[in-house]
Amino acid sequence: MDATTDADTGADTGAGVEFVLDPATLDVHADCERLRELGPLVRVEMEGVRAWAATRHATLAAVLAHPDLSRDIAYWDPEGRAAVRDGTAVRRITFDTSMLNAEGEEHRRLRGPMARVFNARRVEELRPWVARLAAERVDHLATLPPGPVDLREQFAYPIPRDVITELMGIPPAMRARVHELTDVAAGVGDTPVDVTEARKVLYGMVAEIIEGLRRTPGPGLISALVQEGELTGKELLDTVELVFIAGHVTTVNLLTNGARALLREPAQLALALGGELAWSAVVEETMRWDSPIAHFPMRYAVRDLEIEGVRVRKGEAVVACFASAGRDPERYGARACRFDAVAEQPGHLSFGHGRHFCLGAPLARLEGEVALAALFEAFPDMRLAGPDAGTRPLGSVLGNSTRSLPVLLGERHN
Repeated sequence: MDATTDADTGADTGAGVEFVLDPATLDVHADCERLRELGPLVRVEMEGVRAWAATRHATLAAVLAHPDLSRDIAYWDPEGRAAVRDGTAVRRITFDTSMLNAEGEEHRRLRGPMARVFNARRVEELRPWVARLAAERVDHLATLPPGPVDLREQFAYPIPRDVITELMGIPPAMRARVHELTDVAAGVGDTPVDVTEARKVLYGMVAEIIEGLRRTPGPGLISALVQEGELTGKELLDTVELVFIAGHVTTVNLLTNGARALLREPAQLALALGGELAWSAVVEETMRWDSPIAHFPMRYAVRDLEIEGVRVRKGEAVVACFASAGRDPERYGARACRFDAVAEQPGHLSFGHGRHFCLGAPLARLEGEVALAALFEAFPDMRLAGPDAGTRPLGSVLGNSTRSLPVLLGERHN
């Protein structure tokens, strides 16, 4: 069936919620399995908001590229919009005024300056620099006292944070405070915290940084955006916050999830260390099997349409379920729920698809390859610090990872 045809007729499951996307779930992937069982497009509730959830690979691909599903909140029906609560992840995402939620010419205008920075060629030129940062974090790990080390906090988080801080051109005098706030906003550490206030303060600091660079230009992306003058004040604020926070928090999840997967699959780790398995394959399989993003809001139907036999009415919202699509047996067969970086990779959707494909994908891939290689080549005997290590979820409806990853490093080999 054509998943993107008009809905003159079609199934309508009614307004009842079939599944609640719970940020406190103990098992994101068990939830995703249940979602796929319920159907390709499922009625869900996400932080009090009702929407359709695209649960399978083919369905999600159709949703992400559908010309009549827009990220522009103007297309969301007023009842749905009114249900969005303050302080929720859904509100932060859906009310953002950066390129994230723009469409058409507006999207091209807002995305253009970022695309010039994050293209694959320019990102590849950063490889030696990222390698130096990873080596510094490896050296740091080697100085820690014996006993369990939280790999997420001590390794997976600092590298993407430091990369984006330098690229954005955060003034050195403000970096310590910015890092402190992003630590909270990113949920670093093993104790859940309320991130709302930290994000408000960070937003204010971003405004202060922009104004300082407006008066005295400096190196980095923020200063370049200010000098180009293509974005309005609110657009510039939201763009900088989007790139700074979203641009590294998801990579933290990628590094954490990739390390955790290899620690549970020593045979595949051995192949990677022996050069028989490319680190790029490890990164792609991690993105597929344990997507850094679980569920991402929203796209809105600009008219009545039909997807996989389900009628989506004008103004209704659709959630992208990346973690679910990554383990869809219809796409990945018997290996769908198994980490297997050796097997042929038919492609995944964890960086998105279509016009909103993730601009940061080349940088995330580069950081994943470089950092995981540096980590395991230095500590090839590393192991999880107990059977429950890395099993406590983030407690977020958006992110998919573990809040901490305690490991025993073992002897350093280089």
